[in-house]
Amino acid sequence: MKKIFLTAAAILAGMASYAQFTYDYLKAADQYYRKEDYNSAAQYYEKYLGSKSKSFRPETYKPYAAIGEAKKKQIPVSNEQQAVYKLAESYRNLNNYQKAAPYYETVLEYNSNGFPLASYYYAVSLRALGKYEEAEKAFRNFLAGYTPVDNYQAAATREVNNLVFINSQLKRTDINQYEVRKAPSALNTTGASYAPVWASNGSLLFTSTRPASENRHAYINRVYTADYSDGQTTNIKLLPLDQPSALHQGALSLSPDGQRMYITRWHIDHGKKISSIWLSRRSGENWSEPVLLDDVINAAGSNTQQPYVLPDGKTLLYASDRPGGQGGFDLWYAELDETGKPVRSASLGDVINTGGNEQAPYYHAATRTLVFSTDGRTGMGGYDFFSSKGAPGSFQPPLNMGYPVNSVKDDIYFASRSNNKNLLDDVLLGTDRAAECCLELFFLHKNRPPRQLSGIVVACDNNTPVAGAEVRIVDTVNNRVITTRSTGTDGSYAFTVDEYLPLRAEANATGYTAGVQSIAVPADDDAPAITAPVLCITPIVTPPSPVTLENVYYDYDKATLREESFVSLDKLAATLQANPAMEIELSAHTDSIGRKAYNQRLSEARAKSCVEYLVQKGIDPNRLTYKGYGATQPIAPNSMPDGSDNPEGRQQNRRTTFTVLKK
Repeated sequence: MKKIFLTAAAILAGMASYAQFTYDYLKAADQYYRKEDYNSAAQYYEKYLGSKSKSFRPETYKPYAAIGEAKKKQIPVSNEQQAVYKLAESYRNLNNYQKAAPYYETVLEYNSNGFPLASYYYAVSLRALGKYEEAEKAFRNFLAGYTPVDNYQAAATREVNNLVFINSQLKRTDINQYEVRKAPSALNTTGASYAPVWASNGSLLFTSTRPASENRHAYINRVYTADYSDGQTTNIKLLPLDQPSALHQGALSLSPDGQRMYITRWHIDHGKKISSIWLSRRSGENWSEPVLLDDVINAAGSNTQQPYVLPDGKTLLYASDRPGGQGGFDLWYAELDETGKPVRSASLGDVINTGGNEQAPYYHAATRTLVFSTDGRTGMGGYDFFSSKGAPGSFQPPLNMGYPVNSVKDDIYFASRSNNKNLLDDVLLGTDRAAECCLELFFLHKNRPPRQLSGIVVACDNNTPVAGAEVRIVDTVNNRVITTRSTGTDGSYAFTVDEYLPLRAEANATGYTAGVQSIAVPADDDAPAITAPVLCITPIVTPPSPVTLENVYYDYDKATLREESFVSLDKLAATLQANPAMEIELSAHTDSIGRKAYNQRLSEARAKSCVEYLVQKGIDPNRLTYKGYGATQPIAPNSMPDGSDNPEGRQQNRRTTFTVLKK
C-alpha cells in the first residue's frame, strides 16, 4: 500500500512540474505578445504548444521542487486555442506567412466563432504566399460569415477585387519586357534597405537599419550614401549628417540645386511612431544640424513623413495623417519660399487620396508623372505603386502600375534615374517581395519598344481608300521628315517612333490634290500604339467632255428643230431612259457671223428646243438643263489665215452638244 502511495505521489509531482513549466512558457509568450515583441512571443508559444504534444515522463522531474513551484500564485494566461491564434498573429506581424497560415487553419478547425478575424488573416496569408485561388475562396468565406459593416469587411471586399486584378496581371503578354532583380548585396545586408534617392552627382542615398559599427545590435534607421554605376555599388558610408542614436532618420529629398535636404525623423513613443519632417542645409561636404519645420508641414498631434521636392524647387510633396485628409496617411503639397521654407499647404484631394494610406510620393519630370504607394485601391495586395499624370491641383485619376512593378507584398519607395519618356528605364524600388521581414532595394528596367502609329488615306468625296499614296511623316517640333510610307491596297500606312511627338502626315497620290493631317501626342504616352486621324485627299476632277449630237438641224435663223434631227434626239432620249439617274446639259453653239448678243440668244433658244423635245419623249425636266454659248467656244477656225471665209470651219462650229453632269 505504501509503495502504491509513493508511486502516485511521484506521478502527481511530475504532473505538477509539467503544468508549471508549460504555464511559464505560456505566461512568457503572453507577456511578449502584449509588448508586441512578436519574435519572442512566437518562440514561447511554439515551446508551449510543443510541450503540450509531448508524452509525460515523471523520471525527468524533481517532484518536491515541482510541488513547491505549483503552489506559487499564478496569473491568468491564454488557453490553448488562444495560444494558437496568437502564434498565428505573431508570425503574421513578422510577415512570416509561411508559418502563420497553418496556425490560422488550425484555429479555423476549432469553433472559429471566438476568433472572427482568423479566416480573414488566413486569407491574407494565402494571398501573400501566392495561393491566389485559395485566398479568393477564403476571403469569400470570411465575407459570407462576417456580419459587421466595418473596415475588415471593406478590406476583404477589396482583397477579392485585388485577386481578380492579380490573376489578370499575371496573364499579361508584355512581362518579358521587364527586368526585375534584387539590388547588389552590399545594399541589401542585414536589416532593411529602402527609400532610394538619386543625387544630382549620380550618387545614391538610401535608408537602412543595418547595424552601425558602434553598436552592431542596434537596428536604427540611418541614411547612407553609395556610389552606384552599372548595377554595382561601392563606397557605402553614413551620410555626413548628425544622426543621433535616439532618432530614426530616412525618406529624404534633395532640392534641385542640391543645397537643401528635407528629411524624415521619428522616434517610438509607447509603441507608436512619431514622425516629422526636418530641413538641413549643405555645408561644404557636410550637412547642417536639421531644423524641425513649423506647423505648416508638421501639424501638432500628427505624423508627417516622406518629403519630395518637385523639380521646380518651389513645391514639397509629403505624406501625413493630419486632419483634413481622406483617412490614414494622405499626400499633401506645400509651397516653398525662396529659402525653402513652407508657406502654405493643401491636400492633393480625393483624386489621389483614399480612406486607406497614401505614402512615399515621387515625381518624374520628363513624363510629368506622380508615382506613389497606396493600400487603399485595387491592386496586387499590400501597398502598390500607382501613377498619375499632371501637377498639384490637376492630377489625373491614378493608374495601378501593374505586375511586375508591383508584387503581392508591399511596394513603397520608387526612384527613377530616367530623364526620358521611359519612366521605368532605370529604377530602384523599395519592396519586401523577396523578404520575410523587411524592405529591400530592387532594380527595375522595362524595355520600351518603339511606339506604333498607323493611319489610312481616303478620297475626300466618298471615303474610298486610296492605294499607292505617298505619306510623309514630319516632326513638327524640328520640322524634319522622319519617314515616308506608301499606302497599301486598303489605303493604310504604318510606322514607328521612339517617342510620341507632334507630327504631321502629308499625303500625295496621282489624280488627287495633296492632303495634310496633324497627329497629336496621345494623352497616354505609354500606349504601345495609336491610330492617326483619317487623312483625306481630294480627287482632281476633270470637267466632263461634251458630246456632239450628229445631224441636229434647225430652220435658218430660227430655233425650230427640223425633222431630220429627231433620229439623233430619240437616241439620246433612249439613253436617258436606260440610265434614270443621269442628268445632262444641252448646249447649242453658233459660228461667228452676226452680233454676239444675237448669237447668244439664238443658241440658247435652240438648246431649249432640244430640251423640250426630250421632255415630250417622257424625260423628267429636272434631269435636263440647257445653255447657249453663241460663238464663244469654237472648235474650228471661222476664217482662213489670210482672213478669208472658212465655210467648213463655220459648219463645225454650228453644233448641238450634251454634257453628262451626273451618271
